[in-house]
Amino acid sequence: MRESWPTSTGAAGVDLHLDLPTGPGQGGRRAALERALRDAVRDGRLAPGARLPSTRRLAADTGVARGTVKAAYDQLVAEGYLDARQGSGTVVADRPGPPAAHPGDGGGPAPVPRHDLRPGSPDVTSFPTAAWMRATRRALGAAPSAAYDYGDPRGRIELRTALAEYLGRTRGVVAEPGRIIVTSGYVQALALLVRVTARTVAMEDPGLPFHREVVRRAGGRVVPLPTDERGARTHRLATGAGAVDAVVVTPAHQYPTGVTLHPSRRHALTAWARETGGLVVEDDYDGEFRYDRQPVGALQGTAPDHVVYVGTASKTLGPALRLGWMVLPPRLVAPVAEEKLHSDFHTGALGQLTLAELIRDHGYDRQVRAGRLRYRRRRDLLVARLRRAYGTGPEGGEGGPYGLDGIAAGLHALLTLPPGEPAEAQIRRRAARLGLAVGTLGDHWHENDGPHEGGPPEQGPAHTSAAADRPQGLIIGYGTPGEGAYPAALDALMAALTRP
Repeated sequence: MRESWPTSTGAAGVDLHLDLPTGPGQGGRRAALERALRDAVRDGRLAPGARLPSTRRLAADTGVARGTVKAAYDQLVAEGYLDARQGSGTVVADRPGPPAAHPGDGGGPAPVPRHDLRPGSPDVTSFPTAAWMRATRRALGAAPSAAYDYGDPRGRIELRTALAEYLGRTRGVVAEPGRIIVTSGYVQALALLVRVTARTVAMEDPGLPFHREVVRRAGGRVVPLPTDERGARTHRLATGAGAVDAVVVTPAHQYPTGVTLHPSRRHALTAWARETGGLVVEDDYDGEFRYDRQPVGALQGTAPDHVVYVGTASKTLGPALRLGWMVLPPRLVAPVAEEKLHSDFHTGALGQLTLAELIRDHGYDRQVRAGRLRYRRRRDLLVARLRRAYGTGPEGGEGGPYGLDGIAAGLHALLTLPPGEPAEAQIRRRAARLGLAVGTLGDHWHENDGPHEGGPPEQGPAHTSAAADRPQGLIIGYGTPGEGAYPAALDALMAALTRP
């Protein structure tokens, strides 16, 4: 027979669950109490430093005599499981943990690089903590009680209304609140769209491998859509037996090459969607960050009934918020909302309310403008260091050995390597020895994904050339380091580029 008690740790009101087996062969209540406490410490349910109930409180909660509880505590103190501290009661003693895993032995996370120039993340040290807290207080102070209940799978109306105004004003998106669905980021948005609308999806080559895997896991088949200096090569989209259902593009700042989709190809892409009924998914992951001219307007604004606009707060505020949004053609709102209902019911409401308030009082605009200035300074410093060392300018100007592309916008640049230089993998290894992490272009080509369950490697209307014919390069992100860490990261980069 087993008896369980949730016990309260005095004024703190913290419950402690104890499973005390009783009956023949169990050795009485003191032995049962000792075993229960000992097991709780061993398996980590009682962490080092955790305060235990007083003997009086635990005796009252369990129905065990106080003297029995005290004797059990004394025994576990003697064994080293507990520690009796004067004035602090009885706490769980510090105990040595398992040996730390060494890098590369598969027993723990990879070591954090000393300098991080990998793309994909903003400078999270610039998160507007004070502004976010003020917006939270205002939002929660005005929130109806229904905000704390289960919500609309499309998202809070406050945020959808604020986003409709902001996206129309800053990105040229044709949006009204009824066309917007709030998600927990781009990954969820992409997976929902694939499950609802698409089975064969064209994705830019090169592109982010993780997003291709998201499509596959959602039930879609991926075919590569090559890119060049004008962006996605839209003429490669087939309209016959090899037709695709949807095309995923990054028109404002292609990832990872950084090029902007040429106007003629923007027109060709929306014409393809109108003629075939296909869907264009516009990933506007860093469209707010344009440095040398006004931001390029969203593709969605030119064909709102055929383009899904997807954006997030991950680059402007931080990935931890898990807030994204889709602006959908009207015909897709209901089916996507239904799919989201059965995916996670709804995105967390309190973060939505806070973001809506931050947008309404223009704190979000201020954060974007501050980020634009910060990242432009970092881009300019990268360009200056490369020009001084190698004569390298934008697009490989001034005759330098390296090409530098994609620097007009966004949080990363592509440094292409000339023929005869060390391979990107060799430079990355050299950088790692200096404590520097960078991205490499070679990781982003489709054919590097290899075979996948359910079929051979990707083939389709946009079959690509051999990897040997492709350029090599480093993808340098200037968002990840904190403000004070960026110059040292560039020092490490320049050292890695220098021949040993």
